[in-house]
Amino acid sequence: MTLLYTHPSGFSHVTPPSHPEQVARLDAVLAALEGMDLERREAPEAAERDILRAHPAGYLALLRRKLPAEGWSMLDSDTYLAPGSLEAARHAAGGACAAVDAVLAGEAPNAFVAMRPPGHHAERMKAMGFCILSSVAIAALRALDHHGLDRVAVLDFDVHHGNGTQDVLWDEKRAFFASTHQVPLYPGTGAASERGAHGQIVNMPLAPGSGGDEARAAWRAICDRVAAWRPQLVLVSAGFDAHADDPLAALMWREADFTAITRMICDTAAGCSAPVVSALEGGYDLAALGRSARAHVDVLRETAA
Repeated sequence: MTLLYTHPSGFSHVTPPSHPEQVARLDAVLAALEGMDLERREAPEAAERDILRAHPAGYLALLRRKLPAEGWSMLDSDTYLAPGSLEAARHAAGGACAAVDAVLAGEAPNAFVAMRPPGHHAERMKAMGFCILSSVAIAALRALDHHGLDRVAVLDFDVHHGNGTQDVLWDEKRAFFASTHQVPLYPGTGAASERGAHGQIVNMPLAPGSGGDEARAAWRAICDRVAAWRPQLVLVSAGFDAHADDPLAALMWREADFTAITRMICDTAAGCSAPVVSALEGGYDLAALGRSARAHVDVLRETAA
C-alpha cells in the first residue's frame, strides 16, 4: 500500500493574498486524494541533524531571526515567512525523511508526501522560489548518511529547474539528480552542460510549448540513465506546473503525461528493486494540480499493490 504523509502545519504557511503558492494548494491535493486506498501518516518535524546535512547552521539561524511574530517577512522577492512557515517547512522535510525510513524498512514500496512549502529551489544558504528548506535533498542525504546507502536517484519533473536540489547535491557522488524543466524560465539554471562535480547530474531543458511527446522522450532517456545507475532508492520531486493549464509556465503536459512519466519512473525503480518516495513541489492551477496529483499517486498505488 502507498503511504501518504501530511501534517496540519502545511496550512500554517500562509502567504500574502494572490500569492500562487497558497494554502489552497494543499487543500486541492488532499481533496483529490480523498477516498484513495492510501495509508495516511503524520509527517514529523525534521530533526536538526537531518537539516544540517543540507543547510549550514547559519542558514537555520537566519530563518529563525527572520521568522515574524505576525504578518510576513521576505526571504526574497517571492518567498515569504509567516509565523508558521518554518514549522511547516520542517514538517515537509521531516515527512520526506520519515517516508524514506518507512520504505527502506520495507513498510511499503512507495510513499507520497503531500506538504508545503515546496523545497527544490532552496539552496544551501538561500531561500528562493517559494522554497525554504530543500526537503527532497535532505531526505536523500538521510538515506545516504543515516541508512548507509551508496546510490540514491533524485528525479524532478517540476516545470522549473530544481536549482536547490542541484546545489545541495552538486558534490555528492552517491546521488544521481535528473531534471526536465522549461527553458527559458525561472530560475535560469538547468542547462544541459550542468553535470555535477562527478558527472552525476542530468539536465534536460524543454522548449516552451512542448508537450507530452517531448516529455515522454526525455523521461525515457533519463530512466535509461537511472537504470544504469542502479539506485537503491528513488526520490521524486513531483511538481505539476508543467500542466497546460498552469499559469506560471508554458509546457503543454496533461494528466496522461504525468501518469506515463510516473509509470516509467516506477517501472525503472522496480527493475532496480528500489522503493520510491515522491514529494509535492509546484503546481498552481488548483484544478489541474488536483487532477495531476491524483494521476501521479494512482500510479504509485497501482505499483504498490
